[in-house]
Amino acid sequence: MLTGLSPARRRLVVAVLALVTAAVVALGVLLATRATEVGGPGPAARPGPVLLVPGYGGGTTSLQTLADRLEQAGRDATVVPLPGDGTGDLAEAAAALEEAARAALERTGEDTVDVVGYSAGGVIARLWVADGGAGVARRVVTLGSPHHGTGLADLAGQLAPDSCPEGCRQLATDSPVLARLNAGDETPDGVGWVSVWTTLDRTVTPPDSARLDGALNLTVQSVCADSRVGHGQLPGDPLVQAIVLEQLTAGEPVPLGAADCGRLSG
Repeated sequence: MLTGLSPARRRLVVAVLALVTAAVVALGVLLATRATEVGGPGPAARPGPVLLVPGYGGGTTSLQTLADRLEQAGRDATVVPLPGDGTGDLAEAAAALEEAARAALERTGEDTVDVVGYSAGGVIARLWVADGGAGVARRVVTLGSPHHGTGLADLAGQLAPDSCPEGCRQLATDSPVLARLNAGDETPDGVGWVSVWTTLDRTVTPPDSARLDGALNLTVQSVCADSRVGHGQLPGDPLVQAIVLEQLTAGEPVPLGAADCGRLSG
């Protein structure tokens, strides 16, 4: 198409096209950099190691079966031990998650981590993201987490305050920690958020305290209506484990429903 132009005009057109191409490339790089700086790694990032955060009390046994299943599926999975007896300040537990995340990234050479937080572990994961973890968190999946508190902690604080240490008080419905965490945006950009819970939860009351604005919210019963899984069974339940595996794949969180029950529970 340039053959009809004079040599000087051809050189001019080629120079202009080169400048336009360079500008487009530079703009693409700038936008990609800004997306990383502002929004974190995003759902399209390569899935990295998985960190599993225990609930109140810090017990790791129930999460180990989920970690084993993740490893069988080819994922690098680690259960994060909580400081002390797992009933202390949730911010200290979030600091332990930060340390575990940095160690996992250094060990694997990956750029992002996925986090699965069980019960209070989901609140710990949110505290970590709010305190800087958004820069490396690709996906956060919470299981039966009292994001808006639980009446059980309220009751413990009222009737047996000596048996309700700091971590317990921070899970009450009027907790200043949860009030700050839920002020404004409950699910900061740059992280894929999924909250899974059971409608039969008797520990997190009401069960839909687990609902997170801006997250993919799934009850186990919305996938398999006849599921009788309770709070303590969530990490080890085969159906719940299958749901977690679906949510830790590359790309956006995966909406699930009754049509997926047979496939996930089989």
